[in-house]
Amino acid sequence: MVTHPLPSLRGLALNFESGAVPDWVQLTPPGPAIVGRDGRAWTLSDPAAVAAAFDPAKEPQIDLEHSSQIAAPQGLPAPAVGWIKELNVRDGALWGRVEWTAEGEATVTSRAYRYLSPVMAVDKKTGEILRIVSAGLTNSPNLEMAALNRATTETDMDKAVLDALGLTATATAADAVLAINALKSDKALALNRAEAPDPERFVPKADHVLALNRITAFEAEAKARREAEITAAVDAAVTAGKVAPASKDYHLAACRQDGGLERFTAMVGAAPVIAPPSTLDRRTPDATPGKLTAEELAMCRMMGTDPEKFAAEKAVQAQLATERVALMKQE
Repeated sequence: MVTHPLPSLRGLALNFESGAVPDWVQLTPPGPAIVGRDGRAWTLSDPAAVAAAFDPAKEPQIDLEHSSQIAAPQGLPAPAVGWIKELNVRDGALWGRVEWTAEGEATVTSRAYRYLSPVMAVDKKTGEILRIVSAGLTNSPNLEMAALNRATTETDMDKAVLDALGLTATATAADAVLAINALKSDKALALNRAEAPDPERFVPKADHVLALNRITAFEAEAKARREAEITAAVDAAVTAGKVAPASKDYHLAACRQDGGLERFTAMVGAAPVIAPPSTLDRRTPDATPGKLTAEELAMCRMMGTDPEKFAAEKAVQAQLATERVALMKQE
């Protein structure tokens, strides 16, 4: 493996707006074939592998005129003007994120140096580029790349704007205009659709509200029909002598549960008669308040109910019924 400074890749102009230095700079032209102005050639067949091999602990430095490769070995000063902190791939080319020194910023913004030339580790047999060793600011680049600091009449597009428009770093102002016009066209189309919505997908608000009201009314009617059906089923069971009148409310509540009416109907169909319907429904009130009939006593035995408690409750209910009748007559 050997290292090759490319002292003249006709460089990347450090592309930035006036008064700022770029965070990201292009280090190589797009592969796979890379040819310098001096005739030397290299291969960049897998730029992603080169980027993946980047070691953050060994940050390549950016110097002036490759001093770290030429002057440093001779014991001469070779100060860094920047450090490459990260690599990535854009359209087949290697780009580096640079942390500039104060001297580096001043050098680039003053346009004392306009181009960047990389030093690469290359396989001696295949010429395959393996990693970026360093880079030097120069005015005589060997590779065909844009100047680091083009004149203000050639100002590069802001990266945030390019990202927002979905454009690459190499996009031109004309590309940006086309993208903006496309956005305007899409907006106009959306507004037209909002003013004249597709009847297959949208309905007027009034129709929507009317439909909701009808659904609500239908649900209320269905609930009322269900309640009437439940009440009729429980009343029929009481009349048939299969359910005690005192447990009517319990069975009504159970029937209102999901599937409750169906379970109640099945239960009643298989349940025995606990008291003859004729005596439960057509019996005449006993003259003695609170006294139980023979049928009521039989029902208490079957239900496991204390006859005295049942009689007491019966007397209370009889009293309440008498009071209700009296009130109705007053009205």
